[in-house]
Amino acid sequence: MDENKEIDVEKEIDSDESSKKDEKKSKKEKIEYLESQVAYWKNKYYEAYADMDNLRKHIEKDHAQVMKYRSQGFLEALLPSFDNFYNCFKFKPSDPTLAAYCKGFEMIYNQMSATLENEGVKEIVPSVGDKFDHTTMQAVEVVEGEEDDLVTTVQLKGYMLKDRLVRPAMVVVSKIKKEEKDETSSEEKNSEDSKIN
Repeated sequence: MDENKEIDVEKEIDSDESSKKDEKKSKKEKIEYLESQVAYWKNKYYEAYADMDNLRKHIEKDHAQVMKYRSQGFLEALLPSFDNFYNCFKFKPSDPTLAAYCKGFEMIYNQMSATLENEGVKEIVPSVGDKFDHTTMQAVEVVEGEEDDLVTTVQLKGYMLKDRLVRPAMVVVSKIKKEEKDETSSEEKNSEDSKIN
């Protein structure tokens, strides 16, 4: 009987050892699983954090853009009034009473222009004889002239808000007649030929 007891005790010890091994193995698997879950959720957290940071930067950029150009709609609504002022100032009245009124309107116009300048508005007023610049001017008419692409008349001022073009200056541009171009190019050829000979 003592032998049977010994065998039973040995079996119990073996079963205890195998259960401990199984327990260790299951704990180890559980730890590995939990560590993989921690790594997975940590990665998800960083992705969400990066997405939120990018979204915040994008919203801040959009907000800065909106604040920078917030007065563009207001400026566009004022442009017809400024155009009327500009056209009126082209003519100088001979009557002293009308000249006094015009002087008063010029003062009002200058105050309004100064206020808009403080907001970042710049007038684009090309001079007669300036070279045509397609980035700030729009040709509304082409007339014959002595040179190509020269401003002959400024019909309306252009306006920029900070670095954005609100409206290009409306100008009349000169163009050499095609026949004159052909004549000048043939004259240049003849003079070059005579120099060579």
